[in-house]
Amino acid sequence: MTRARFAAPAALLLLALLSLYLRSQQLGAGFWIDEGISVGIAHHHWASIPGILDQDGSPPAYYMLLSLWIDVFGDSEHATHALSLVLGLACIPLAFLAGRAVFGRTTGLVCAVIAALDPYLTYYAQETRMYELEALLSILIAYAYVQGILRGRRAWTIALVPAIDLAVYTHNWALFLCVGLFVATALVARDRLKRFSWMALAVAVLYLPWAPTLLSQARHTGAPWSSRPSFRDLVVAPGSVFSGDASLVAFLLVCVVGLVPVVRARVGEERTIVLALAIVAGATVVCAWISSQVSPAWTTRYFAVILGPLLLLVGHAVVRAQRVGWVALVALAFLWLGYTVRDDKENARQIAARLAPARGELVVSTHPEQVPVLRYYLGGGLRWATTLGSAADPQIFDWRDAVDRLRASPTRAQVDATIGSVRPGSEFIVIAPVFRDYRAWKATWTRLVWRKSTAYTAMLDGDPRVRLIRHVATDEVAIRHNYFKPLQAFVYRRLR
Repeated sequence: MTRARFAAPAALLLLALLSLYLRSQQLGAGFWIDEGISVGIAHHHWASIPGILDQDGSPPAYYMLLSLWIDVFGDSEHATHALSLVLGLACIPLAFLAGRAVFGRTTGLVCAVIAALDPYLTYYAQETRMYELEALLSILIAYAYVQGILRGRRAWTIALVPAIDLAVYTHNWALFLCVGLFVATALVARDRLKRFSWMALAVAVLYLPWAPTLLSQARHTGAPWSSRPSFRDLVVAPGSVFSGDASLVAFLLVCVVGLVPVVRARVGEERTIVLALAIVAGATVVCAWISSQVSPAWTTRYFAVILGPLLLLVGHAVVRAQRVGWVALVALAFLWLGYTVRDDKENARQIAARLAPARGELVVSTHPEQVPVLRYYLGGGLRWATTLGSAADPQIFDWRDAVDRLRASPTRAQVDATIGSVRPGSEFIVIAPVFRDYRAWKATWTRLVWRKSTAYTAMLDGDPRVRLIRHVATDEVAIRHNYFKPLQAFVYRRLR
């Protein structure tokens, strides 16, 4: 069947339609913190976005693309999620082309099936973040690396340069992928090191303009909301791009059955490619893990950077493992077809819908990085503040030295400043997290936010200058089961 002329076009069309159905069920889901930041950054002038990101810690490519997209299609949840959906659907034909070129037609079709059903891609196809773009680029990089470096084809070596540069301009973890590519070349393709070096030099030259901003981000932003990964996190990390532990176990079994005989062979191009792709993925994960021991920035969504090499490896392993591989693929496809994305990752939209602040009214968020998503839902014309003080630009959060700044911010002084900025008889809103699942607040930054938020609201409750007139919260059952870090709102009136 796979050799028939109609097989590939028909399969890709059917897979794209199926994937479109699976990945459009929650296109209208409400934004969460990071999505609010994405849209807020994208609303700035296109040429100013790279400079603004000195406050954020991310490269500019995705935000600049999103800005252009918003100019054409608008900034609604449906519109901005659609960009990720398009990028996710593009992974399907690219996975087929890469798998077919590297390992053969059947492997290409298997890779397309995985790309169409993978819950990781389904999840982030409905989120306004850069992970679908990074996954697409990861597949392209794995494809171009095999063709250009391992097989020595000049055109593909040249194509690898913009592919890698787009990746590192999209997410900083692509730098770890660059390390993985170098390690793989040095270990299994030393005769290609010269070609690789020229390619790497071209990548570095194009990346050089961003290097000063990267160094500034490394010194002043980081990811204080993350914690150091454990050894278990290192082991199970590859499974994150195939929806967790169950998929990882199944694919490990398939890879052992299908690829171990290939690796045990002493020579052959197939062995070199399999080893190189495995080393690329493994070295990338190890590099990220070591880096996160020094400066924690570990989260499974960042592993879009290794989806490409893992996709090719798993696709080929399924074909090589024959019956075991097909059984595993069918079983996982059955499970993946039942995967659904939560309708909302937090309740900012619901809280905002129950509030009706007047123009010029003060809104305080005791979870500072929530301001951009709250600004999106509550609209413009409001005054904004956090436990750090006044928020000059509510569409972006300034992560520079955020932990030190929040530690140095006196809670009593911030409460007094809040009350002092409100006219007697007027109202103001304080939006604070619901601290139910304390495990979500164990990182350096989140633990500090928890303490500051609790102290801030307690001081307001005991202050004789204000009176609580309204408490806004969403359904507790929904909070427990559907939301990541739910919010609640308190409406106060300053007494005369």
